[in-house]
Amino acid sequence: MLKIKDVHASVEGKSILNGINLEVNAGEIHAIMGPNGAGKSTLASVISGKDEYEMTKGEILLDNEDITELDPEERAHKGVFMSFQYPISIPGVSTTNFIKTAINETRKSKGQDDMPASEMLKMIKEKAELLDIDRKFLSRSLNEGFSGGEKKRNEIFQLAMLEPKLAILDETDSGLDIDALKVVANGVNKLKNKDNAVVVITHYQRLLDYIVPDFVHVLMDGKIVKSGTKELAYELEEKGYDWIKEKLA
Repeated sequence: MLKIKDVHASVEGKSILNGINLEVNAGEIHAIMGPNGAGKSTLASVISGKDEYEMTKGEILLDNEDITELDPEERAHKGVFMSFQYPISIPGVSTTNFIKTAINETRKSKGQDDMPASEMLKMIKEKAELLDIDRKFLSRSLNEGFSGGEKKRNEIFQLAMLEPKLAILDETDSGLDIDALKVVANGVNKLKNKDNAVVVITHYQRLLDYIVPDFVHVLMDGKIVKSGTKELAYELEEKGYDWIKEKLA
């Protein structure tokens, strides 16, 4: 589904990614781990197409289509979803209306009509029930006055409604207590299926107790230096990243 080939990227002229190679197949969950400054969030931003990150070399394929030159909106319409570390608030725009607009814009990009209101309401009800979300929560302005846990729950609801091919969760566990972490993980696990894929970017192994990855990759100095199964995450929790640095030296 996702193929990243020899990707190099920089921010404000500073090189951050130095040759990333990664392949993610449908039905898989991949975890990207690494120390601060390793390039994890930059990788997420480059995949989603954020403008401030300049990709200087390589290519990104989604379902064998080159999306390297597409802007973030076009990538979203192709099925790329990104959950932000710090979701923004949009006063005056309800979560429900935000979702309706996002879904209909994607449909428009495919030459389809807007989703009928009855179908939209049915989908909202089904996804809210699946994720144990009070529908009153969805009438509130997007993320305005939300706690960290509520913002993350809201993003998981957006993920459920948009049904992307590829979901990128960028440090979605940042600042969450254990209950909020379980809510997020439960949502991701319920939404995973054979036709989509998830890339989880995290500092800590604790999230991977609840979202069990098929593969774990260690990113250091802008490169993936080690890959393995979920057991690698436990090893990192026990030994830290220095032991990998020592092996590479």
